[in-house]
Amino acid sequence: MGIVKPLQQQVKDAGLWACHLGPELGGQGYGQVKLALLNELLGRTRWAPSVFGAQAPDSGNAEILAHYGTDEQKARFLQPLLDGEISSCYSMTEPHAGADPTLFETTAVRDGDEWVINGYKWFSSNARFASFYITMVVTNTEVSAYQGMSMFIIPADTPGIKIIRNVGVGTEPESEASHGYLHYENLRVPADHLLGGEGQGFVIAQTRLGGGISITPCAPSLKVKRAFDMMCERALSRETRHGRSPRAADDPGEGCRQLDPDPSSSVCSCCRPPAHRQAPRTTSRSRHDIAAVKAAMPTVYFDVVQRAMQLHGALGISNEMPFSSMMVGAPR
Repeated sequence: MGIVKPLQQQVKDAGLWACHLGPELGGQGYGQVKLALLNELLGRTRWAPSVFGAQAPDSGNAEILAHYGTDEQKARFLQPLLDGEISSCYSMTEPHAGADPTLFETTAVRDGDEWVINGYKWFSSNARFASFYITMVVTNTEVSAYQGMSMFIIPADTPGIKIIRNVGVGTEPESEASHGYLHYENLRVPADHLLGGEGQGFVIAQTRLGGGISITPCAPSLKVKRAFDMMCERALSRETRHGRSPRAADDPGEGCRQLDPDPSSSVCSCCRPPAHRQAPRTTSRSRHDIAAVKAAMPTVYFDVVQRAMQLHGALGISNEMPFSSMMVGAPR
């Protein structure tokens, strides 16, 4: 934090803090086109979103708090989140159900002025560091999930929260694992910790995941450009027994074309246009571009990272290069 805080202040001084939010919430109101371009740059490094106040899951949680939170909820949870003073967790998926809310079993039952929550949540990112959780649970089992789900704001110090274990990604060491496997056991929260109205959980989730939010994970994934640049740099700089390719040495652009001769397979032509074309739109017409980016991105990402790793030889699989973690992140 001693390193991140001064960097965050520089970003705020430059007027680039929390650009995904409107001016009334302390952001810049950039809109989706500028956000797509900005996220493409931020995706080149792991820490950039945190430095710019746009990290997940905080950005999505801020979005739904801004839309559905009461004045009291905004003052207690949203404002410190926007100021970068605290972090949050989005606790939705369950061990047996993944992200399919129609299969969720975690419930909240009204008991006077409180709700009692019981159940298990899986891969609740940032749980071990969060000051509060936003969780999606079943509040009415007599209707469909689309009308029977609700969301609650749960302070992290609430009795009844148990982190069974923190799950890491790929080769991530246990000390850095941050995706919580949680057990809510007779956890009680006041009635005013309901986010939005009872039964609005599915609608709130769609607000969080729809529109610009849905394309946001795709734009940082264009960090595949970073892997492609590293691959080209390695190919153009490495001396082999036969020397460097004259065409590659004299014309870096031609060198990269030799590595990726099919323009249709490149990340720029395959993923950037759909991502940027979708960015100005929030209607159902954008769903095709969203689907195209999400379907194509992992394959393109994996192919480029694999080539970059191979070109770097033993260095490519070492922990001195980012390719191993990139490969683990490709399907996400």
